[in-house]
Amino acid sequence: MPPVWHRALFFALAAGALIPGVSPALALGAGAVLGLTLGSPFPARGAKVSKWLLKACVVGLGFGMSLGAVLDVGRAGVLVTAAGIAFALGLGLLLARLLGVDRETGTLISGGTAICGGSAIAALGPAIGARAEAMGVALATVFVLNGVALYLFPAIGHALELSQHQFALWAAIAIHDTSSVVGAASSYGAEALAEATVLKLTRALWIVPLATGAAWLRQRRGAGSGGATVSVPWFIALFALASSVVALFPAGAPAYAVIVAVARQGLVLTLFLIGAGLSRATLRAVGVRPLVQGVLLWLAVAGASLAAILAWT
Repeated sequence: MPPVWHRALFFALAAGALIPGVSPALALGAGAVLGLTLGSPFPARGAKVSKWLLKACVVGLGFGMSLGAVLDVGRAGVLVTAAGIAFALGLGLLLARLLGVDRETGTLISGGTAICGGSAIAALGPAIGARAEAMGVALATVFVLNGVALYLFPAIGHALELSQHQFALWAAIAIHDTSSVVGAASSYGAEALAEATVLKLTRALWIVPLATGAAWLRQRRGAGSGGATVSVPWFIALFALASSVVALFPAGAPAYAVIVAVARQGLVLTLFLIGAGLSRATLRAVGVRPLVQGVLLWLAVAGASLAAILAWT
């Protein structure tokens, strides 16, 4: 059991993340400093709580948009999402082969970059029969890049004077995990947050066909039984349900505003917990070649998507 002062510091920092005005970047940074120096006193519980808290907060953000607006944004981003996923997967697998990254790790990094980071890796890993070591390396790689993106994207967006719409598109396409997409968009503006959340959730739905297709292909090759479980992102349906409530009962606007405000601050706490889960062991687990693959692929996706957005919007 960690000493009392260590646990007290953890809870004090976590409570600080709930103070209105504390930014997602500051919370993530505080968590990362704690994780890399003293370590989290509750690594397993913190990881579990952060996953559930993220999903609950995303559902809460659904009360900030009516279902009609959600569907409009989702339809508008379908082609962009499909093109981005195809580009990231194809280039990622090519880079993995050129760099000599083992097949499992290279596939997981490509899938995580193409769709939604850790969630895609967690679903795709069992589908391709990936070893625990490969999943750990892939998760560590996207974790590090998520942290960088949370700080880097808003700064670049402001420097280039991207509109809220442009930044939402870019963040949803080029940042791995939902938590960092929401964190970066929250730092950029309310409109960017709403649109980026919908676009990222639309992107996350591709986990199901990708993981199912990978499991089917593995079975065809005789490499597995085909019984791998595919994690369905059920919280996306709850997000849509929350948006439906807004559309059906507009009189509840004051209550919805409170829910959205709580959800936004809850996401700040989520990022603190994610940062606290970072450790020196996690960084050591990332080999040079997988990290190079992840960085090159991420830069290519971010650069290509930004160029396309600037040209077409």
